[in-house]
Amino acid sequence: MDFLAEHSPELLPGRRTLPPVQGAIEVPHGTTIVAASFPGGVVLAGDRRATMGNMIAQRDIEKVFPADEYSAVGIAGTAGLAVEMVRLFQLELEHFEKVEGTQLSLEGKANRLSTMIRGNLGMAMQGLAVVPLFAGWDVDRQKGRIFSYDVTGGRSEEHGYAATGSGSLFARGSMKKLYREDLSERQAVTLVVQALYDAADDDSATGGPDVARRIYPIVTVITEDGYRRLTETEASDVSRSVLERRLDQPDGPRAELL
Repeated sequence: MDFLAEHSPELLPGRRTLPPVQGAIEVPHGTTIVAASFPGGVVLAGDRRATMGNMIAQRDIEKVFPADEYSAVGIAGTAGLAVEMVRLFQLELEHFEKVEGTQLSLEGKANRLSTMIRGNLGMAMQGLAVVPLFAGWDVDRQKGRIFSYDVTGGRSEEHGYAATGSGSLFARGSMKKLYREDLSERQAVTLVVQALYDAADDDSATGGPDVARRIYPIVTVITEDGYRRLTETEASDVSRSVLERRLDQPDGPRAELL
């Protein structure tokens, strides 16, 4: 990132010159990302819908990406800029590991992502904001950790659970009701899928599990064994169990998880 800033700053996502426009620029936006920690690690998940104004721009967008072996980032905000930022972040972590012979600490990764978001502030002021959620396994502290950001690059560590994006208010309320510190991995996965379902129930920009099209949330688990993305079958099973429970309890689930 420093090399590009010195030699070709126009290649950086936040350094591009936009043509003069009147009103907001209509581009695809990613919406809701959620995360929850459990004693053995952390779960990071995202819905699959991208919106452009009041239109659905894409129904199966990828919003959660591995940053390296022990961390992942979920994107909310302007989809194109967010994906570029994630790819640059992945490259920086890989470059650091090759040069230094060791991985950057989880705290260092979170700080570096904060710097990259701050570099996009000019675009954010024009309505092209990128607000990710970062989670990973802290090898030094031996636990899963979650970091949230604002458009200026301000970083906050979240304890237990977190959400960002247009449906975050509803997702956070859902997790607040169901979260416990002693969740198992399966329960944490069910928790985040339930939160995305609740967000989709009240936020039109968030897409819930789409059984007809076989489109399910992206769910990733990060433990001391590293990053793992749930398979299509696993995501389908969890999503269907949440949907079946809501058919039995249409007014919402009890404060318990399978």
